[in-house]
Amino acid sequence: MELGGLVYEHPDFILVNKPAGVSVHKDDTEQGYVGALSEKRAEPLWLVHRLDKMTSGLLLLARNQAAAAELSGCFAARQVDKLYLAISRHKPKRKQGMISGDMEPARRGGWKLTHGHLNPARTEFISKNFAPGYNLILCHPLTGKTHQIRVALKSEGAPILGDRRYESDAPVADRGYLHAWQLGFRYQDVEYRLRADPDAGELFMQAAASGVLKQVDLKNLPKHWSLPLLRPSTASQN
Repeated sequence: MELGGLVYEHPDFILVNKPAGVSVHKDDTEQGYVGALSEKRAEPLWLVHRLDKMTSGLLLLARNQAAAAELSGCFAARQVDKLYLAISRHKPKRKQGMISGDMEPARRGGWKLTHGHLNPARTEFISKNFAPGYNLILCHPLTGKTHQIRVALKSEGAPILGDRRYESDAPVADRGYLHAWQLGFRYQDVEYRLRADPDAGELFMQAAASGVLKQVDLKNLPKHWSLPLLRPSTASQN
């Protein structure tokens, strides 16, 4: 199993760049990512949050139970800022904005976005065209619902390329094009901002080469975006 690279190491936690196509938990056919990484490092690791199997990028893992409890609490309290990159073959209905609505179970284990707002999933996004027929979409989820970004972009008319669950006319793709790009959080009174650029996927490499990642970087985000933790600090890593 490919395990990806170590992005940052702390006495209480690590951040790794999880490859696409790998389940964080054990599935029917292979060992889970966390178990395999724990074996390789010869230490127990605790899953603080999760990424879907198709999603690559920053995964935060605790190295002891106390850190796991504190960091899990940060995610539960929505005190972690997350930025994701996605690629779609379709233009969203809008170039940028907020996607908000309740999520309900749909067929075959999927989800759908509704017009209700009892407990809405909320995702800010910006879309940039970088090649004929392809759009890079920066997503900032304000909530942490299952499949939230995948469902949000589908509702905006721009399902993620390679997402076999939500892209009904999905062509053959070399991967699912969703990547957890940046994380910002506070741990024991220190603020961290970490970034891991995509390192696999022909179209992600093309977007990086075209300079579009720079166009959607932090300094160019809309002023109304809610990113209180994602700012330079002495603990920042890039």
